[in-house]
Amino acid sequence: MGRERSERGRSPLEHVVTMRAVSRLADAATRALDLNDVARDDGFLFVRDGVGFAGRGVAARVRVDEAAAVLAAIDHDDQTGIRAGDGGGIGPGPRALGWVPFVPGGAGEAVVPAVIVAKDPDGSCWVTTIAGDGIDGASETLAPAGPPRPAADSYRLAPVTPVDTYLAAVAAARDAVNEERILKAVIAREISVTATAPIDRHGVLHRLKAAFGSSYRFAIDGFVGASPELLVEVDGRTVRSTPLAGTAPRAGDPHQDAAIAAALIASTKNQIEHRVVIDVVHDTLLPWCSYLDWEPEPQVLTVANVQHLATRIEGQLSRPTPPVTTLVRALSPTPALGGHPRDEALALIAEVEGVDRDRYGGAVGWTDAAGNGTWAVSIRCAQLSDDRRVARLHAGGGIVAESDPLAELAETQAKFQAMLSALVRP
Repeated sequence: MGRERSERGRSPLEHVVTMRAVSRLADAATRALDLNDVARDDGFLFVRDGVGFAGRGVAARVRVDEAAAVLAAIDHDDQTGIRAGDGGGIGPGPRALGWVPFVPGGAGEAVVPAVIVAKDPDGSCWVTTIAGDGIDGASETLAPAGPPRPAADSYRLAPVTPVDTYLAAVAAARDAVNEERILKAVIAREISVTATAPIDRHGVLHRLKAAFGSSYRFAIDGFVGASPELLVEVDGRTVRSTPLAGTAPRAGDPHQDAAIAAALIASTKNQIEHRVVIDVVHDTLLPWCSYLDWEPEPQVLTVANVQHLATRIEGQLSRPTPPVTTLVRALSPTPALGGHPRDEALALIAEVEGVDRDRYGGAVGWTDAAGNGTWAVSIRCAQLSDDRRVARLHAGGGIVAESDPLAELAETQAKFQAMLSALVRP
């Protein structure tokens, strides 16, 4: 992953002095492309339900907090005729796809692709190409040579975090809650998947689409996943968030799943965990808003392998509106991935967890030149080694006074299945 971080020290405007961007409506062949096939093994992706972006080539790699300024400095010729407002309130143009790590304030990175293909909520599709010194975006081939080829391989799955260490960490967090030192802490553990041949990221993306099409699916270099949780979205003056906290497995039978969902809603433990997250997300966003509202009761969000308590929050930003990356920094990590109070919970996590979370538990998403963007919480993800033979996976759960270590272990096992099912092809 060292290549991804190699250019952080440069001034952001050094990247864009000679850049020119042109946006055009996509032709029929491009409109027909699956964004996963544009990104494939070496491109960039952020998409949900077929709406989003796929990029190829690299025009710039910049610090994530400077991404909007870098994009705004690019001379842009919009030939699409799409007015801002037609496609979800956000017009065509260059985009940056990036991530921030779990550690608050840690260095994050954004990539400005040389070519970006966008599919908007209204069904329009456009392509932005960036040209400049050292950029050869026009040569990037959007269509793949063919679909991912089925392959079988040998894999070794191993816990990086010893199970006893994880169980002890859960017990320590539960004790801290009962002693009223914290309200909640999220304890995670790490496993590794080692393959005898490079993992085919293109195939992984298609399998994630098949199982988790309504999640936020992303690929930035070796960082890939399908997150069900919207951290924050800025669309003009509209701001949205959908925090998740409280998890139960799915049984695969509609009647059993309905009973499990009812038990999830009725669970005091899960309701407490969820309420902490809602209050903190609301209180964090409120100073930037002229109004902010949320659903009075959580709903159950169902994905392929688990169910979550979810609450939608939406409001209007005051002027001047903050860029989405400012809100990402303020919110991340939320209590759904860190805990509450944040500083005390993070200190406990660092003491007992024994895990380098890296990008897990942070955020991943995109921004445009105006500071609009959509960012998801970095969960249900894998971090691939440079040679693509090793994948690091993390999963965790919120610990409150009633948490049982073995039940928490079972919850992490359910959460791991999202990425394991996409990675492992024996």
